[in-house]
Amino acid sequence: MGDIVVAVAPHNLEAEQALLGVLLYDNAAYERLTDSLQGRHFYEPFHQRLFGSIETHIRKGQLAEPILLADEFKHDPAFEELGGLRYLADLVDRAPPAANVGDYARAVFDLALRRDLIRIGGEIATTAHGGGKDDVKLPARDQIEAAEQQLYTLAESGTASSGFVSFGEALRGAVEMTAEAYSRDGGMSGISTDLIDLDTKIGGLHPSDLIVLAGRPSMGKTALATNIAFNIAKKYAWEPQPDGTKKTVSGGVVAFYSLEMSAEQLALRMLADASGVSGDKLRKGEIDASEFGRVRDAAIELQEAPLYIDATGGISIAKLTARARRLKRQVGLDLIVVDYLQLVTGSDLSSNASRVQEVSQITMGLKALAKELACPVIALSQLSRQVEQREDKRPQLSDLRESGSIEQDADMVWFVYRESYYVGRAEPREGTPEHLQWQEDMDRLQGLAEVIIAKQRHGPIGTVRLSFNSDTTRFGNLARDHYFHQMRSGSDE
Repeated sequence: MGDIVVAVAPHNLEAEQALLGVLLYDNAAYERLTDSLQGRHFYEPFHQRLFGSIETHIRKGQLAEPILLADEFKHDPAFEELGGLRYLADLVDRAPPAANVGDYARAVFDLALRRDLIRIGGEIATTAHGGGKDDVKLPARDQIEAAEQQLYTLAESGTASSGFVSFGEALRGAVEMTAEAYSRDGGMSGISTDLIDLDTKIGGLHPSDLIVLAGRPSMGKTALATNIAFNIAKKYAWEPQPDGTKKTVSGGVVAFYSLEMSAEQLALRMLADASGVSGDKLRKGEIDASEFGRVRDAAIELQEAPLYIDATGGISIAKLTARARRLKRQVGLDLIVVDYLQLVTGSDLSSNASRVQEVSQITMGLKALAKELACPVIALSQLSRQVEQREDKRPQLSDLRESGSIEQDADMVWFVYRESYYVGRAEPREGTPEHLQWQEDMDRLQGLAEVIIAKQRHGPIGTVRLSFNSDTTRFGNLARDHYFHQMRSGSDE
């Protein structure tokens, strides 16, 4: 009979010991480690606890050295088994030069990823054979999606699933977010939309938020979403990190799922916005040489923006999620826009499932995607016709179609409202006193739009007033534009 060979998961105890020895010998070496290395990446369980303790001491500004740590581990059976204080002293004695700490950290991290890959591979094989959790046979497509999610999470965070996070880690993340907001000029922890009054109200777009942007047709939902997406994409800037990844420092990479308009129609809108030439003129080709020059210059500026358009109609929530994950892995991702929510389809619902159940699955999927990719998702939504029956046509939360799940899953709900749209369609007969009043109202409302923040989980609700140019479908900062026109009229006099 041949010898039984037991496969051992890949690990390197010497690299772990060398890394811990360097940290115990010189606490300053901790600053050279990347944030991706954590205690769970060590193979030896005692090394996991030892690294966690060293990390805690250093973060609190305390000395992490053998005698102080030995007291902490005196009731740890593994510590005694390995040799107690003698073991820690040996780690320090055999510590390599501190300059090599990055190499040992990379080796430990890489082996941890390999162990997770082996485990995920085993789970994929078991599930594909028809076994797995409670022996429930999942459809192959669901298995692919589950495997893709595990691999994505592993690639992004260095662990196949996050599970529980200690309060200390959560607190560190909260402090980092506050520090980032404090260091930025605008005092925002989120991504700036470039619409100053909106940014002030919401503090920018925050990672893991689901924002539902709703309105009746022709109110400017797509225009506002397009403006925000373009404003963020054109300001994109990044800086390299020690582990070779890119960190976004301004603006961001945007994925735009345009389920209603083609990619060319959306690009034409952005071209009109960037060049200041009416979209209607662009479509008809009624432009002069100077306007064509502006369009050409705008096109050169636009083509550099990291804005990715997916114009697949009726895309399923599963496909949408898979494509977003892939884009994040390949080029990065800082904002997702879905235009619009009612055109996304659910996945594997029974034939008698209601539309409300399907929308519920979609909103839950988008919220889960926002959390998984740590980037905001703006989902556009249609409003029901009951708005038109009311005297005051400002939208309310109850006007959301299939509203229960949308309102529940969204972190923010915005409504776009332009009173001039309704007033313009109620023109009285010319020459009557009512017509003069109507003309006054139209002059007052022309170029004005409101974004009503009807729900905000982390801040106040209220209304933000913006300027709106119907020719170029561009939303702007009302106060600044108004001030600019005053300045111009003042200088003309």
